[in-house]
Amino acid sequence: MAPIGIRSPTAILGAACARYLPLRPRIATSRPLPLSLSSPTQLTFSPPLQPKKAPPARKFQVRAATTESKGVSLGFRAPDFELPEPLTGKIWKLDDFESYPALLVMFICNHCPFVIHLKKDIVKLTNFYKNKGLAVIAISSNSVATHPQDGPELMAEEAKLFSYPFPYLYDESQEVAQAFGAVCTPDFFLFKKDGRRPFELFYHGQFDGSRPSNNVPITGRDLGLAIDCVLSGQPLSSKQKPSVGCSIKWHPEKNQ
Repeated sequence: MAPIGIRSPTAILGAACARYLPLRPRIATSRPLPLSLSSPTQLTFSPPLQPKKAPPARKFQVRAATTESKGVSLGFRAPDFELPEPLTGKIWKLDDFESYPALLVMFICNHCPFVIHLKKDIVKLTNFYKNKGLAVIAISSNSVATHPQDGPELMAEEAKLFSYPFPYLYDESQEVAQAFGAVCTPDFFLFKKDGRRPFELFYHGQFDGSRPSNNVPITGRDLGLAIDCVLSGQPLSSKQKPSVGCSIKWHPEKNQ
């Protein structure tokens, strides 16, 4: 036994080791460190937590209810009409086109997405064929009670904005649309004229196969082919694809 006050060699060695050994780190248990031990001799960093990305918002496509042109047979005679042109105030009649070999009557409107989709190309096509002798008019028959954006004042603005090369006529009573058998916008009626005979329906179908959401290029192929045939006196296949568009918006009392 070592005397009191004299430390043994073992005690001295233990004290020296304690002085030079590093202190053991304190690890707080309330906040995890971004370190993890994969082995006693290797440290690896754990990747910081990334916030979850919100899933992309779903895109909803609004699709208008569609109606097909129908119910009018080839050879049908163009009915008489007398309609105002809101842009100029002029009254137009069927007799105004008696000297033309063909007449294209289009039922359109301001708001219909199917018409909007074709609007600029309708202007291009009609400009082209008017120079070849085609007469063209457009008629809006939609009820302003349900669709005020299709009223005469806005029709005049539309005709001016897009430089319509044809009269854009207002069918307030909707009697002209009913007489033609029009049911949708756009609805295309191409009539031929043989001498003094009345205008007879030559083509009643689509502009082409393009629609607002089908990514088919706009060409005007179907209607253009029909116009080429009627102006050159050539026959056209009786297989004609119907036009597709929004239904004509009839006055509320007519739907009762």
